[in-house]
Amino acid sequence: MPNAYRNGSPEVSGIGSLPLFHRIRGSKVVVVGDGEIVEAKRRLVERAGGIPCSEAEAHHARLAFVALEDEREATAATLRLKSKGLLVNVADRPELCDFTLPSILDREPVLVAISTSGASAGLAKHLRLRLERVLPQSLGALATRLAEARDAMRARHPDGAQRRRALDRALAEGGPLDPFADGGAERVDNWLAADREATDSKLIAMTVATDDPEDLTLRQARLLGMADVVLHDETIAPAVLDRARADALRRTLPQDAARFEGIVVVLRRD
Repeated sequence: MPNAYRNGSPEVSGIGSLPLFHRIRGSKVVVVGDGEIVEAKRRLVERAGGIPCSEAEAHHARLAFVALEDEREATAATLRLKSKGLLVNVADRPELCDFTLPSILDREPVLVAISTSGASAGLAKHLRLRLERVLPQSLGALATRLAEARDAMRARHPDGAQRRRALDRALAEGGPLDPFADGGAERVDNWLAADREATDSKLIAMTVATDDPEDLTLRQARLLGMADVVLHDETIAPAVLDRARADALRRTLPQDAARFEGIVVVLRRD
């Protein structure tokens, strides 16, 4: 059993992070320090459309990067910036950070961020390098085309749940818009013209043997991620239920599954 589980219950990590993408285009971001590290931070801010500025302009900013070698200077600068209400990232000092920087895989507008919550930037980098070989360059074009087709998708499927299910089918492995296959952007129009939404609900029964979500099969994890409704035994661990979509309806059994629409997963403990 992985270290994250002890006596059948998930342990709470000492460092908790909520992944967010912060829009900084046209906004000032404080960058404090000197040398190669601070130059890299400035490039990162500029690449995202932000405007690097000095600590003197902190009142115009919401984020700050501190890259100072001297620990006392770094701590003092961090405290000053935090006192002004800024969220601060401090190079090589995760204990002072309000946020950490992930390793970013860029398929604009698709961004894949890999974080270890400051534990090991090197590990995050090498995970990104592996994924670089797997994710096709065409991902960005597919995302852009789907954004452009949003109104057409709404016209075809006015109901939000039906629209999401249709897109799930299209983007699934082997589907017409499979993101791991090249040329998906060119197939969006044909998919919209041909797609017909199946209105019947789909009921899927699954059993799990442990409280560890890593023991889910690939099929179980995929179906949980697609489910509109999850009906489950009270004994199903929260960590397993968290593999379902955050907006999926959850109800404890017994329930009449027939009264729910969409993809309904009935999850029982073995």
